[in-house]
Amino acid sequence: MKKRLFIFMTAILLAIAFAACAKKEKNTTSDQVVEDTANNNNQEQGQDEDLKKQGEDQSDNSLEYIKSRGKLILGLDDAFPPMGFRDDSGEIVGFDIDMAKAVCEKLGVELVLQPIDWEAKEHELNTKNIDCIWNGFSVTPERMESLTLSIPYMENAIAIVVKKDSGINTKEDMAGKRLAVQGRSSAEEALYMEENSEFRESLGEINSSFKDYVTALMDLETGNSDAVLMDSVVAAYMINEAGKDFVVLKDTLVAEKYAIGFRKGEEALAEAINNALRELKADGTVERISTKWFGSDITIIE
Repeated sequence: MKKRLFIFMTAILLAIAFAACAKKEKNTTSDQVVEDTANNNNQEQGQDEDLKKQGEDQSDNSLEYIKSRGKLILGLDDAFPPMGFRDDSGEIVGFDIDMAKAVCEKLGVELVLQPIDWEAKEHELNTKNIDCIWNGFSVTPERMESLTLSIPYMENAIAIVVKKDSGINTKEDMAGKRLAVQGRSSAEEALYMEENSEFRESLGEINSSFKDYVTALMDLETGNSDAVLMDSVVAAYMINEAGKDFVVLKDTLVAEKYAIGFRKGEEALAEAINNALRELKADGTVERISTKWFGSDITIIE
């Protein structure tokens, strides 16, 4: 009896021990599976991040695209002296054109000039009809958000141009007057900034149907407009060259800078052109070009 009881108890103890071992082994196996799964997930995540980084690195082939094609297509308003315009023979010339030619020599590519409708400039860029907007292109918050921009190379201001005998000497004198402005220009953007709302609302009429500053100034000359809102750099040049009896008011709407516009994310092309601009500044080319068009070096390239 005692012997049978001993055997029975021993069997129970062995069963308990066996179950404990089996459970431990199962838990160990489960822990290993969890650990292996975590390691695999970490490895896969790391691989995904590497692939993503490689994709991002490979996605900006903007410089390679230009160099492999062998040309840079520059979009411009060809009636924007002295930055880019047609001379008496119909050839497109200007400060920006000379600068772009020098940059393209540095990059080893051909410069192609493509006149565009200025109101559709960003569409032309995004559809790759052009590779950059380089034509007295003002830096604005909206453009900084939607495009990649080069380093600024020149300062400018949005100014008011009037006839010398108009009696208009300040922004306040524009109350009830007729203002001409190029459509979709930086001048129009400045006009509709919040800080210029008081001036804007004081005007009698705003005509933004002009496709360029040349026709806007013609409207001023005929008396259909009382003033033109435009870039001060361009105004000073056009008044001097045309010999018109116009003046630029000291009151300005906003100070700004010129830069080159590229498609959003095309940092490689932008940086290559930035480097070329810095090199041209250092070797005296920029000074020579600026002096040709403005009488001195008015650029701000560092």
